[in-house]
Amino acid sequence: MIKGHTELGVVTGKPVETGGSVGRVEATGRGVFYTMQEALRQQKRKCKGITIALQGFGNVGSHFALSASQAGAKIVGITDAFGGVYDPDGLDTTKLLEYASHHPRKSIEGYPGLDALTNEELFKLDVDVLAPCAIGEVISKENADSIGACMIVEGANGPTTAQADDILQERQISVIPDILANAGGVTVSYLEWVQGLQYFFWDEKQVNDRLREVLVRAYCEVDKTAEKFNLKSLRRAALALAIRRVARAIELRGIFP
Repeated sequence: MIKGHTELGVVTGKPVETGGSVGRVEATGRGVFYTMQEALRQQKRKCKGITIALQGFGNVGSHFALSASQAGAKIVGITDAFGGVYDPDGLDTTKLLEYASHHPRKSIEGYPGLDALTNEELFKLDVDVLAPCAIGEVISKENADSIGACMIVEGANGPTTAQADDILQERQISVIPDILANAGGVTVSYLEWVQGLQYFFWDEKQVNDRLREVLVRAYCEVDKTAEKFNLKSLRRAALALAIRRVARAIELRGIFP
């Protein structure tokens, strides 16, 4: 309205037909997968064959599940707001998505032929990775001692309380924090803005490649910060890196009125 013509860079998350970016809808879930994949790579492990327990099967959880399944991971348990399902041989995430799309509450609740699963049971599953991709503060001092996973990758915002963080650190359970793991959505929003400024749009592979590049680089920088300052927590390392960047920028530029 101010410019008198369409300005694509004014807002992100637009439909593709009005100047949005392909891959934006899937970006947060894919980003959770990319950071988990890099964490495993640094441990000299591959996604193929690992077991995953997933809380949340909305936009973030479902796209994380699809990416992980395509890479050969076995998702054995999924819960959402209304119910959950379990299969030690691995769940078919594509069929679960189809079922949820026709469910009155868009849930996987009651999927036929599978064992029911509660959130409490999900967190206790003996798996390689736990991915909380729903709501905040679901891992607390009350259940942190019973977490069965070796690694937690946070797709939700603030799923782990500060007290739980300390317990998980004592138990040597690696936590990939939300500030890093679920940054895929805002990253592709930035990529959408860049495309809008240029009026030049990329295909989905180009978007995903750039997303992966940004998140892998971010993970490596956080990991190096943890090593440099002898920090046992990737969350503290991520926050330390962020604060250090802001402080250095102010130091170099000065504070403007």
